[in-house]
Amino acid sequence: MTLPHLRLTGAQILHDGTFTDGAITVADGTLHNTGGRNLDLSGYWLLPGIIDLHGDAFERHMAPRPSAPFSPQVALTSTDLDAATCGVTTAWMAQSWSWEGGSRGPAAALNFLETFEGYRPNALTDLRVQLRCETYTFDTLEMMTHAIRRFGVDYVVFNDHLWEAKWLGDNRPDELIGWAARAGRTVAQHMELVEERLSRQAEVQPYLEALMQVFNDHGVRSGSHDDATADARDRFHALGARTCEFPTAVEPAQRAKELGDPILMGAPNVARGGSQSGNIAAEDLVRAGLCDALVSDYHYASMPLAAFALADRGAMPLGQAWQMISTNPADIMSMSDRGRIAAGQRADLAIVNMETRTIEGTLSGGRWSHLAGDLAGRLSCMPQLSIAAE
Repeated sequence: MTLPHLRLTGAQILHDGTFTDGAITVADGTLHNTGGRNLDLSGYWLLPGIIDLHGDAFERHMAPRPSAPFSPQVALTSTDLDAATCGVTTAWMAQSWSWEGGSRGPAAALNFLETFEGYRPNALTDLRVQLRCETYTFDTLEMMTHAIRRFGVDYVVFNDHLWEAKWLGDNRPDELIGWAARAGRTVAQHMELVEERLSRQAEVQPYLEALMQVFNDHGVRSGSHDDATADARDRFHALGARTCEFPTAVEPAQRAKELGDPILMGAPNVARGGSQSGNIAAEDLVRAGLCDALVSDYHYASMPLAAFALADRGAMPLGQAWQMISTNPADIMSMSDRGRIAAGQRADLAIVNMETRTIEGTLSGGRWSHLAGDLAGRLSCMPQLSIAAE
């Protein structure tokens, strides 16, 4: 149920990267300039809802421990709540589509999409699915085409972790034990699969080109993940996969900038002060003008934390930092109906206590997806809201 006319007053509202006094009305799922009963938000920031272009935190809800999986339905419910609590109003869940099989294989992805299709109409957050397609899944063109047509998948990024597996197998086989076990294999069996895939390398480029034709026919956006070199970015750009997710060094990020390709980095990298995998620090790219948006990666709460961290460390003002998790992602995905606080926009809002920096309220499409703290108390004390004020 969307809100009746509710006028939010007294907050510091983010407009075009700066904070201003003012008011905005929420009604029928969108934002308006006038009307409604007043809710005093003095002491709060009123911010555009967070838009997350890549997150795999849902995997933790699917299997909190490797040996303790839950159903996709349960995982989606808890993921939805997790996102809402962190001010996220639109989110792509990054589901693997890999030659590894098991929980990361195409069959598991299709099962997840099937469950998600039933859950989505009741979701609090505007949840979507991004497929992380390993380039060596050359025997799954028909399955990928089915996923796009049947489930409306609108975003795919390419990974290539096969050579990493090959290197580990040749140099550090013990580190492959967990990787292989997730797919129900021994290390030896895992390496047999790796070698079989590599022997068919000539099939990769025709497969990617065929996929891009399918993407173009169905309006699917695409990009690549973990570009390690400028040449890698050149190849994916030429293919038409323009988004550059998580470049692992300065060079591919610089090349993406030169090509006009949007660059995404992980918010946990910023919030924690560096990469957990030893790659380049996201904040360094932000300061160099080589990062356009931050994404949750594996932790929704890191998105607001990263915005505050960038402001606290002097990388940029808070308003501009927040745009990296709201306005900029909306622009990257050409979502003209969200990412800003203005009349006519979808009512996606994060309401943040200025003293504690806690997100006490999230509105997604004009519905409360999260409400807590003093904000909940203020709302509870208001008169009946069933009749809109003139």
